[in-house]
Amino acid sequence: MRIAVVGGGAAGFFAALSAKHHHPQATVTIFEKSDKLLSKVRISGGGRCNVTHNCPEVRKLAKHYPRGEKFLKSAFTLFAVKDTIAWFAARGVVLKVESDGRIFPVTDNSGTIIDALLLEAERMGVSIAMRSPVSIMDKRVDGAFRLLVTGRTMEMDRVIIAVGGHPQPTAYAWLEKIGHTIVSPVPSLFTFNMPDEPIRELMGVVVPARVRIAGTDLESTGPVLITHWGLSGPAILRLSAWGARMLNTTDYRFNIQVNWLEGLSEEGVRSHFHENASSLDRKQAENTNPFRLPKRFWNYLLIKAGIALDRPWSEAKKKDRNRLIDLLTNDRYAVQGKTTFKEEFVIAGGISLDEVDPLTMQSRKQAGLYFAGEVLDVDGITGGFNFQAAWTTGFVAGKLEG
Repeated sequence: MRIAVVGGGAAGFFAALSAKHHHPQATVTIFEKSDKLLSKVRISGGGRCNVTHNCPEVRKLAKHYPRGEKFLKSAFTLFAVKDTIAWFAARGVVLKVESDGRIFPVTDNSGTIIDALLLEAERMGVSIAMRSPVSIMDKRVDGAFRLLVTGRTMEMDRVIIAVGGHPQPTAYAWLEKIGHTIVSPVPSLFTFNMPDEPIRELMGVVVPARVRIAGTDLESTGPVLITHWGLSGPAILRLSAWGARMLNTTDYRFNIQVNWLEGLSEEGVRSHFHENASSLDRKQAENTNPFRLPKRFWNYLLIKAGIALDRPWSEAKKKDRNRLIDLLTNDRYAVQGKTTFKEEFVIAGGISLDEVDPLTMQSRKQAGLYFAGEVLDVDGITGGFNFQAAWTTGFVAGKLEG
């Protein structure tokens, strides 16, 4: 059996390794259009590779996917977090769980994951063809697939598509030609650009917060990173994922409300100030900081509220204190655009899940054709969930069942 895997990313590699494992006599070839393999694996997690997330329960794991929850819930029964950990452990890769649930190799080096995948491919005899884009595919009467690879026609018995997501709909045209419906792609996991907001001067500061898209029920809690272009960090990235399609309709121009105390109510903040008045009144305003916020950020809020940094807290006017309480619990910012990170971008959209069997990843339109990874209309929030979807769909597709 001749098996073609189109795409040399995480899902493509895992699909190829799974195919060779389940069909050891088959010829398995990965076709990668660029001169790089596993590029997202290399740069993810700041070069450490966030392999998966410590969420062993399938039902809870599936809830971390804005697109594809039901689909992946089925697939995760076949291969999920514990299977990923075991797979890498069997190949000498020890993983660790960090306090927020993210899982990394103990080496803190994505090269460890890449080496494990490459060595396994070499050991099992998986062929890799670089600079080999697949541009056209059709199916012969006898059931074989014909692929046009860099101008040369090749015949394959099974094909696994793992080309990843792409922001341009035209990139999916060749898949539409073979009968599949494409859910329009839009960016997911992006940061919020706020070019007119002075808070950008605090770039590098991290504050745990609750962020809400004004006028909606969309909100997220967690670390917020202030950058030179606006806001980023886990809370923002998660919010961008859940709101990916809605925010696209606004052309990424919307307002956010931020509670810098992770949800503490206005009444709770006011009570805290009242209960600690005796100890606060004698201090200069900049030295009060009763919620232990980063000093630069606390000073920024004081100035924004109109409270002098070097004057005693007792001299702060009531209206200015009220303004500060409002800023702490309901700060407001105008977002005017987004930023995605080159090869790290995640796309919402792709092959319609209605046309793929979640227990085999086989196309419901073409027997012998399978899909894996982000080419499917599946995407997760930040924290290792997108890689877990890649490992899972790749493994299942590689079984070539159905």
